[in-house]
Amino acid sequence: MHAAPLACPGRSRYRSIERGSRLVSDQPVLRLGIPKGSLSDSTIDLFKRAGFRISVPSRGYYPSVDDPELNCVMFRAQEMSRYVEDGVIDAGLTGYDWVRENGSDVHEVCELVYSKATTRPARWVLAVPNESKVQRAEDLDGGIIATELVNVTREYFKSKGVNVKIEFSWGATEVKARLLSAIVDVTETGSSLKANNLRVIDDILSSTTRFIANKHAYADPWKKTKIDAWALLLRGAIEAREKVGLKLNVDKANLADVLALLPAERSPTVSPLADEGVAVEVILEALTEREIVPKLLQAGASGIIVYPLNKVIP
Repeated sequence: MHAAPLACPGRSRYRSIERGSRLVSDQPVLRLGIPKGSLSDSTIDLFKRAGFRISVPSRGYYPSVDDPELNCVMFRAQEMSRYVEDGVIDAGLTGYDWVRENGSDVHEVCELVYSKATTRPARWVLAVPNESKVQRAEDLDGGIIATELVNVTREYFKSKGVNVKIEFSWGATEVKARLLSAIVDVTETGSSLKANNLRVIDDILSSTTRFIANKHAYADPWKKTKIDAWALLLRGAIEAREKVGLKLNVDKANLADVLALLPAERSPTVSPLADEGVAVEVILEALTEREIVPKLLQAGASGIIVYPLNKVIP
C-alpha cells in the first residue's frame, strides 16, 4: 500500500489508497480507517445511519463509499491508532483500549459510544476461576497472567506493586484461566465469563470507540473541517439510536393535557390544523414513547404516528 506523505498542506493532490492504486486524485481526499473484525458491522451501520453508504468487498480491504472526498481502508482495531499516528491514514475509528495499549500520540476527535453487542462500554477485567482462592490482585504475586492487552495490564500490576509475568494471548483467553494464574480479558455483557465459570477480581480499563485523527492531518484546515463534519454526523446517528419521532393531532381544548404528558426537557412543535385542532411533533426516548402513547390517547390525542430517526443533531 502506498500512502500519502505525512503532512500535505492545503488542498494539494493526495495519493489514493483505494484498491491499493497509485492513481493521483485531482481533489483533496481524506484517508479513513474502518475497523475490521468485531466492530466492522456496527461501524458500517453507524455510517449508514449518518447518511453514508460504505460497501465492503467480501475479500477486500478497500471499501467503497459514496463520498468522492473519502478513501477508506480496513485495519484491525488493535493496530488502527499506530497507522493514524504514523500518517498512513488521516483518521480512524478504534477503541480507547487500543490507543492506550499502543501508547499512540493521536488527536481524539470525539467519543462514539457504540460496540458490537451493546451500548455499554467494553470492560477489561482481571478474572480467575470460580474455585480459585484468589480474591484480589495482590494474591497473584509471582503468577502468570494471559491477556491481549499486555502493556495496560503491565501498568496495572506495576501500579499495585505486584510482580507477575504477562503472557500475550492469541485467543481463547478464557480457557487459560485454569492453566495459568489469571487472565485479563474484555467483556461487554459478562456472558462469556459466566459460561466459563470465571469471576471478576477487578476492572482494569473501561473502553469505548473513539474517532481519532493524525495530528498533522487535523492541523490541515480542509481535513479538519471534513473530520469534524463526519464526527458531527456520527454523533448525531448515535444520539438518534435510542430515540423516535412522534406526531399527533389534538383538539385545542385537550392540548394542555397532552403537553403535560410529554417530557419537560423536550419542547414540542405545535402547528395549527384547518379544523381548529393542532398538530404536535416531538422527539423522545423510545422507552418513553411506548409508555406514554396509551396515556396520550386517553388525553384526547389522535392520529398518532411514531417514526424512527437516523440523526439527531443538537
